[in-house]
Amino acid sequence: MAIEPIAHPFAELPAALVEEVLNRTEGLGRELLTSFEEMRSQREARRKQVADAGLLRREADLPYVSIPTTCGVDGSFAIERLLTTDLVAAAALAVEGLTPPSETRYWPEPRHLVYVQTEGHDADTGTVARAVMIGMELLLAAKAPHELVFIDGSLTTPFIYFNQALNKVAETPVLQVGRELLLHIEEYLGAYHTILSSQRTDRCWVAAPKYTTRREIGEKLGWPKAHDDRGLLTNVLQPGEYTRGERLRKPEQPWHLNTLPVPTNQRATVDKLVSEIVDLLDEIRVIYYRPNSWLPALRLETSQAVVESSARLAAVVHGLRHQCGSAAVLEPYPLYMADRMVKHLARAIPTFRQVTSQHLAETYIGDVSDVFLGLHGYRTESGR
Repeated sequence: MAIEPIAHPFAELPAALVEEVLNRTEGLGRELLTSFEEMRSQREARRKQVADAGLLRREADLPYVSIPTTCGVDGSFAIERLLTTDLVAAAALAVEGLTPPSETRYWPEPRHLVYVQTEGHDADTGTVARAVMIGMELLLAAKAPHELVFIDGSLTTPFIYFNQALNKVAETPVLQVGRELLLHIEEYLGAYHTILSSQRTDRCWVAAPKYTTRREIGEKLGWPKAHDDRGLLTNVLQPGEYTRGERLRKPEQPWHLNTLPVPTNQRATVDKLVSEIVDLLDEIRVIYYRPNSWLPALRLETSQAVVESSARLAAVVHGLRHQCGSAAVLEPYPLYMADRMVKHLARAIPTFRQVTSQHLAETYIGDVSDVFLGLHGYRTESGR
């Protein structure tokens, strides 16, 4: 069997550029060393601050609960820019986590929702397609039959992206993907409301953003602005420790969702949902939890109802620990798998386009070259 050669990371870069970058890494290394030394020297002092402020909690103090069933939901969207049109695809996928030993129920396959459509060239297509993707994620998360559902990103992200998308729909009503958003906006917001309120005691929805610059605890304790909470608390928390639920920092401007593009017969219902969602956004609680020594502190956003119930909070913490059992995965296992699966959508788009071209060429009565030119992608494949 032939062995494929290992790709060289610098193979297609000019030698002078590579040399200059390598020369500059020495200075970067010194800067990072200084930063790490400062964090190490301040570790005990900051840990004492967290404890004195009553923010430090231990997993062992929570009541015992059985390991919950879990799933993770993630989404992806892609736009293939063609000569005469755009090919737009968005998908959301729910993947089951590691099954507890006592669980007998079976979720037969990954659940998914997909949107695929052609679209005229427009700079705002991506903004609206992203909102459709997030809406599908919320639908899957709200309907998942599991006791603990992980959502990728922040709980505030859907509201922000819905507002951006609806503004674009108002400016560009001809977008097909905009019509898709308006067709399902009431369902999307209803699912969002369910997740934020978390009224069902047998369900917990938890958002676990991979990247965050939030500083609710850092601002409270006067920590340096150069470091976010997750980075500093990774240095402070020991395995099995978490922080007390803190209220999410309010935005500088009040929450707002432009509902004018929504059909008139739905607007009253949507406006009521939006008003209740705005109130629920103010009740989001944030905790940081470090399950194991090989993992950073994980930022978790959930509803006030979950944090204030010791049994439900115990289910979140124990479930998260059970899904973070490998040093090779730095996030809950079902989120990791959902991300790996759904992110292949963008890579698969060129193949979908080629299949479409083939079907069209078989029935096109003119010069077949018109088809392949019109549906040819003009992006460098390796640059995706």
